[in-house]
Amino acid sequence: MAKNFAHLHVHTDYSLLDGAAKIDKLVAEVAALGQPAVAITDHGNLHGAYELYKAANKAGIKPIIGLEAYMTPGTSRHDKSRVFWGTEGQRSDDVSNRGTYTHFTLLAENETGMHNLFRMASIASIDRTIGNYARIDRELLETYHEGLIGTAGCPSSEVQVRLRLGQYEEALKAAGEFQDIFGKDNYYFEIMDHGIEIERRVRDELLSIAKKLGAPLLATNDSHYVTEDQHTVQEAMLALNSGTTLTDPNRFRFDGSSYYLRTAEDMWNTFGHLEGACENTLEIAERCNITFDEKANYMPEFPVPEGENEDSWFVREVNAGLHRRYGSQIPDDVRERADYEMDVIVQMGFPGYFLVVSDYIRWARSQGIRVGPGRGSGAGSMVAYALEITQLDPIKHELLFERFLNPERISMPDLDIDFDDSRRDEVIEYVENKYGHDKVAQVVTFGTIKAKQALKDAARVLGYPFEMGERLTKAMPPAVMANDIPVNDLFNTAHPRYSEAVEIRDMIQNDPDAKKIYDLACGLEGMTRQTGVHACAVIMSSKPLTDVIPLMKNKKDDLILTQFEYPECEDLGLIKMDFLGLSNLTVIEGALKNIRANGKEAPDVDTLPLDDKKTYELLARGDTLGIFQLDGAGMRTLLKQMKMDTFADISAVSALYRPGPMGANSHTNYALRKNGIQEKTPIHPELEKALDPILGSTHGLIVFQEQVMRIAQQLAGFTLGQADILRKAMGKKQAAVLQEQFQSFSDGMRSNGFSQNSIKTLWDVLLPFSSYAFNKSHSEAYALVSYQTAYLKAHFPAEFMAALLTSKMSDKTKVATYLAECRRMGINVLVPDVNESLADYAAVGDEIRVGLRAVRNVGTNVVEGIMSAREEKGPFTSFQDFLDKIPLSACNKRSMECLIKAGGFDSLGETRRALVAIVDDAIDAVTPVKRNEAAGQFDLFAAFGGDQGEGQSFDIRIPDVPEWDKREKLNFEREMLGLYVSDHPLSGMENFLNRAADTTVVDLLADESLSDGKPVTIAGLITSVQTRITKKSGKAWAIATIEDRTGPIDVNFFPNTYQQVSSMLIPDTVVVLDATVSVQEDNPLKLFARSMTLPPVGDMDLNVPVDLMIDERTCTSERLDRLAEILQRYPGDSLVRLHVKNTRKTTIVQLSEQYSVAPEPSLYTDLKVLLGRDCMVN
Repeated sequence: MAKNFAHLHVHTDYSLLDGAAKIDKLVAEVAALGQPAVAITDHGNLHGAYELYKAANKAGIKPIIGLEAYMTPGTSRHDKSRVFWGTEGQRSDDVSNRGTYTHFTLLAENETGMHNLFRMASIASIDRTIGNYARIDRELLETYHEGLIGTAGCPSSEVQVRLRLGQYEEALKAAGEFQDIFGKDNYYFEIMDHGIEIERRVRDELLSIAKKLGAPLLATNDSHYVTEDQHTVQEAMLALNSGTTLTDPNRFRFDGSSYYLRTAEDMWNTFGHLEGACENTLEIAERCNITFDEKANYMPEFPVPEGENEDSWFVREVNAGLHRRYGSQIPDDVRERADYEMDVIVQMGFPGYFLVVSDYIRWARSQGIRVGPGRGSGAGSMVAYALEITQLDPIKHELLFERFLNPERISMPDLDIDFDDSRRDEVIEYVENKYGHDKVAQVVTFGTIKAKQALKDAARVLGYPFEMGERLTKAMPPAVMANDIPVNDLFNTAHPRYSEAVEIRDMIQNDPDAKKIYDLACGLEGMTRQTGVHACAVIMSSKPLTDVIPLMKNKKDDLILTQFEYPECEDLGLIKMDFLGLSNLTVIEGALKNIRANGKEAPDVDTLPLDDKKTYELLARGDTLGIFQLDGAGMRTLLKQMKMDTFADISAVSALYRPGPMGANSHTNYALRKNGIQEKTPIHPELEKALDPILGSTHGLIVFQEQVMRIAQQLAGFTLGQADILRKAMGKKQAAVLQEQFQSFSDGMRSNGFSQNSIKTLWDVLLPFSSYAFNKSHSEAYALVSYQTAYLKAHFPAEFMAALLTSKMSDKTKVATYLAECRRMGINVLVPDVNESLADYAAVGDEIRVGLRAVRNVGTNVVEGIMSAREEKGPFTSFQDFLDKIPLSACNKRSMECLIKAGGFDSLGETRRALVAIVDDAIDAVTPVKRNEAAGQFDLFAAFGGDQGEGQSFDIRIPDVPEWDKREKLNFEREMLGLYVSDHPLSGMENFLNRAADTTVVDLLADESLSDGKPVTIAGLITSVQTRITKKSGKAWAIATIEDRTGPIDVNFFPNTYQQVSSMLIPDTVVVLDATVSVQEDNPLKLFARSMTLPPVGDMDLNVPVDLMIDERTCTSERLDRLAEILQRYPGDSLVRLHVKNTRKTTIVQLSEQYSVAPEPSLYTDLKVLLGRDCMVN
């Protein structure tokens, strides 16, 4: 019988950019090799512990949970000092990473050991002091060694480092100390052989120390990938980590070979002569027995008053909430629904969950933190409504509790809560304080290398120029719902999108360089690259988290995170709650503050009537830039088509404007049916009457999942619990389950008198629709936020837009977009002013004033200094008075210059140009005076009067020079604010711009349906040009920023196009650009130029007629009435001419002056929706 072996020193891809072993492939290889067990010993983390446990058990392999820990070089983990044990000439053999750490391998023998490992790794990460290294120290080993097996480790271990430095006695002493900590039977000497000198030169001394201590040997292989052919992938990962290429002779690499799962025979042939070395791997495998408790429930415990338990207090709180909602007399249907839900929740054991969620929501509201009205299926619960978790009456909105909690299939409730984005952290802090910092943590995420990134990374580490990676990714089919075809499936004929990948397959098959990159990309794809923080998930527990899972401190922001992703945490009985930050809630709260600050009465947006005419008029016009969920260009077009006038329309449109329903044209059908343009055809004549109560409100279309459930309930006799199971089965498309469900559905409908033909017809409609039908509870809740933001924009436009601008202050493209929207709305936006501006954008009457924080290089100290000075000492009357009053901390030359160029001192009567000329000298003069004032030596006001000694005063003489010309002034303004505010260089050219372009920058950036390579035409101003030289060919190319009235966008002019248009690429030039769209994952939208022209002289006149092409056959009275309606919506001075075309000739008809228009982007959008994309005659 062949001798076996267990690998106990194994790295996975969770040894970030250092390991290339995916756990599923690792376990499969162990099984294929016939080995009984495998360990996981990643560098400094336990991310893969539970994943290995599940995968190994499923494959019949014993999992061993371990860690290759970073160990301090004999110092405390709190000590930041770097330690070297050798001489300067021995640095390459000394403590790793310039004196930072050694390595120490730990394996969990039992559950006590595993949880001690979790605790030790957690503390090491949370106490981290150097870089991202979670270092343990001797104190932690002494405290948490129980149940652990330790080893003398790899060449980076303390024992081997000492030996390489010639410090035998120190090595012996260290090994002895570790043996004393773990016990003689629990401390092993690892022996490795990868054919490298640093292992072999200490081998004899290592064996000598083991013999002296009577310590057992342990043969290990430092496995970093699964099979030998992954060697290059591992090398590439190391190159990615170090930012080098595989051709760099000085890059970090593994010397030697065989860093993979070697066969038992190979390991015995290498180490069989060392007594016990291979046998001990099997002995340890036999000793190590751990389990994760997958049946535990660590529901957080809610503190209840004495004499109550969670169940009784829950019932009491729900009943109290019902009275708050409905008054002293609770309606019968509400009482019945609430009692039913409470029974289900109590039986499932979830009262504590609801009490905890209700508690932190109420706390948030008590602190003035805006909370969303609900999210997800939880809005369908009357209990959640009573406990103020949600703000929608589920009976009034026809929402189903069973869509949230199914009494026939127990699963954890999932209440996702939205908070004001700027204050979300306060709510999490409250939860940590109330329920225990040791019982609450945020959640780690893992960033993996996706398809296009794998191609780019492979190209880079192989030494190819950037353009090679770009060429390959451009040949990839466009992403669908942000998902690309995996690189590994490009040649998989069974993949549903195989036919779309012809171009990249041709490149790979015909270009050897592309093939080389592709081969490496296949290995890189899917590898874990880095950790991140989940956007909303928070894990809570009734016991300390480190008793269940390992934790870590996030390097970027010091947040405490789980080391496992949240589904694994939930599997282990921990409770996930979602605390989402929603910027629109921040905007709502900001708008309400602006309303009050502007001397108006702020509405209670949580109790608004849902039938406000002005709000629906705004929505019907599509004036929804900045409105939650309704901001995109395609959505705005749909809104105009739909002419929404009810809250149900808002809910429906957010459910329909998604890839699935749009693929079936449901969004357009809804709009047409709503407005009587399309007939409402029943699914089957026999079903018309039965389905009308369910589908009538959505014009005969299936829009919501709850409608699928109601159909199953009312036509097939299902309970709502059974109907929810049917809904899930339809969504997952599991053939066997669906067949079973269809039989029940069919039997139920037949028993209700429906024919088999009608049953089959209905099923065939339900099945595809159910996979993308939307959750109505979520749709209604989010429709309420959409309505609230639309209401504020309709009734308080300046206050709303100021809040919107503040929320996007760091996104200059969005700010430019919303400033353009302000101009369209007739809201005057004022430059910042040192006497008037607040820190943020603020409404002043019907205008908006730019905030001081929006100015480049003006920091918090300067803003606070200016605002406190004018509050304490009165308005500034001159530039000298300004410098006199502000504190020394605000006297910053760069900040003052930027404020001047942004217009911050315009109201003081001096030109910007004059102040810029003297600002440096003025600051130099005032600084020593203020320093002396701060020291109490003299009064600054007196200094101005000359009463003090010479040299103790300053006098500012401002030269009388003319202001910069308009263009230079605006360019400086744009440089300081990131955008044009007081005016725009394109003012007066709107007609030309709108006619020449087929889209605007804002519509491009907001269009979720844009596909890579789509041709577009934009018209605007070149604001910057950066010329580059290609590395490979030495040809010139350029990146230019082109800005229209709605915002800027970057355009790449590659060599061929650049050669043709370089003479036109001059800043401040108005151009018309034909380009293709570049849509790349995780990158901002760009344009690739195809051609560019200058506008003809005279073509930019403001009142040039608007010429429209219309086919005579489509000139119906209905269409002409709609055209007249659109034209009268945009009254102005530009005449409109119709070019009426038939098969023989085109007749030009000039409309009367009553139909003259003001050219606006939205006019052209409306005309193109009615008459077609090519209706404009240029």
